[in-house]
Amino acid sequence: MTEQPHDGSHHWAMLRSLQGWRISTLPADLTAGLTLAAIAIPEQMATAKLGGFAPETGFFAFLAGSLGFALFGANRFLSCGADSTITPIFAGGLALLAASGTPEYGSIAAALALLVGVMLVLAGGFRLGGIANLLSVPVTVGFLSGIAVHIIVSQLPGVLGLPAPSGSTLARIAAMAGELGKTNIYTLIIGFGVLATVAVCERISACIPGALIALAAATIFVIGAGLEARGVPVIGAISGGVPMPSVPLIAPEQWVKLVPLAFLIAVVVMMQTAATTRSFPSEPDRPADVDRDFLGAGAGSVLAGLFGTFPVNASPPRTGIVVETGGRSQVAGLSAAVIVLLLVLFGARLLAHVPEAALGGVLLFVALRIIRVTQIVQIYHASKGEFLLIVATAAAIVVLPIEQGVALGISLSLLHGIWSTTRAHLMIFERVPDTTIWWPAHPHIRGEELSDIAVVGFQAPLSFLNAATFRADLQHLLQQRQPRLLVLEASAMVEIDFTAAQAMREVIRQCNEDGIVFAVARLESLRAQAAFERFGLYDVLPRDHVFHSVDLALRSLRVEPLSGARETNGATPHSRHPRESGDP
Repeated sequence: MTEQPHDGSHHWAMLRSLQGWRISTLPADLTAGLTLAAIAIPEQMATAKLGGFAPETGFFAFLAGSLGFALFGANRFLSCGADSTITPIFAGGLALLAASGTPEYGSIAAALALLVGVMLVLAGGFRLGGIANLLSVPVTVGFLSGIAVHIIVSQLPGVLGLPAPSGSTLARIAAMAGELGKTNIYTLIIGFGVLATVAVCERISACIPGALIALAAATIFVIGAGLEARGVPVIGAISGGVPMPSVPLIAPEQWVKLVPLAFLIAVVVMMQTAATTRSFPSEPDRPADVDRDFLGAGAGSVLAGLFGTFPVNASPPRTGIVVETGGRSQVAGLSAAVIVLLLVLFGARLLAHVPEAALGGVLLFVALRIIRVTQIVQIYHASKGEFLLIVATAAAIVVLPIEQGVALGISLSLLHGIWSTTRAHLMIFERVPDTTIWWPAHPHIRGEELSDIAVVGFQAPLSFLNAATFRADLQHLLQQRQPRLLVLEASAMVEIDFTAAQAMREVIRQCNEDGIVFAVARLESLRAQAAFERFGLYDVLPRDHVFHSVDLALRSLRVEPLSGARETNGATPHSRHPRESGDP
């Protein structure tokens, strides 16, 4: 189901996600919120660590994302906060501008969050939801696989108890391989024990807070066995205060440097937000308001920037938890945010002895979960070319600096779309015997051709990308067949741009000069109809030569549909039903 336009004033109204909420749903929302908090607490800490921030920074990101989305988003279930998909991307970009853990690093991250938030708000306000489709499925799968490799490589040193190597991803892998003999057995047990616990709990039920259970068990293990004295690093003291909102103070040139990175992050957030809100719609019988959810995600990032944290994103797994535990509205997300806030204010000391290896184990699970093995296998069997897109995108993100790899992935997706459009060629249509149905010629569909008549179609938007091919194919057909009537079946031509219109004008003019009657059938697209008017195609094509069907074109131009028919093959008709092309 496609998104539909919404009333402008309604589009900007606050608390859309809470409209129609009733007090009777409060118990269900509180239950879902409690479960969401149990899932989010270890995940937000681990994601903050992944980005080079103090663990409590992840809590503030969750608070900002939850509040911003509840105020301005539309989806009743979507959970917004720190997210491991975008964190490696912006962490790699920020590392080029400041050292991780420094005040300058935090200020630049907050500025990035503000820029991302503003871009998302503008995208939602101007209804630019189509930007979310910049990444095709194969490129998205490759992108996530590459991100997963980055997460694994960044977390393995902590799990193995080794110092974190520097350099490119491949250099870090090589460095770790040479240090494996120095692995700390205790951090290894903790990291992979947490990974196994989370995986088992997830397999039993996604509603079980496996990460929280594992972190609690790991913390008890560290305290009981005195493992801090044996080289097991822990989180340490956590600040129990909430930062005051402020605009980050960075140099003007740094704001400028952040713009390209902010755009990449915003595109990824739009992609994931759109996928999440479409997968978990508030009302299954109504289209998702993707643009409005961009506003919610953008407001979350703006608040995150003001509170000194980093960009936030929609989370499909956490949103799924809200749905599966019976959540009815954003009250579930807000109640989870309240629980997290209470933990920050009154329970920060409880987290001081959480081992860093446990957070690494949580992130290893996240990394393995985002590798879409089933889709990779399906794409491999269905299209080797698109499988190569997965490999190329993943390799680019692993080998190149991560923000460059993401930019290359978006470019590959766009190039693949352009390449697919340029592959379109003219198709010969044939009449299904004893009917008025005209269908593209196919070896398994019995069809007939009519003497001195050519019925053709072009099954793609007609643009500058394929206008030359369209003109060349038509000219070749005219030279080869020399028909007295040429009918263009235009049902698949949803768009015609200026370049393509000029190519069509040339072909129509050539037909007029050669005494060939040119007609158009099934010009259904409103945009294509407008293009005929706008680009003056009716100057060379009489308006009464545009028909609702091929059969009507033949009869109106006094061509007997059944005359001179010859069968092109005698194969058994294909099981797919041809599209009816008769009069409306």
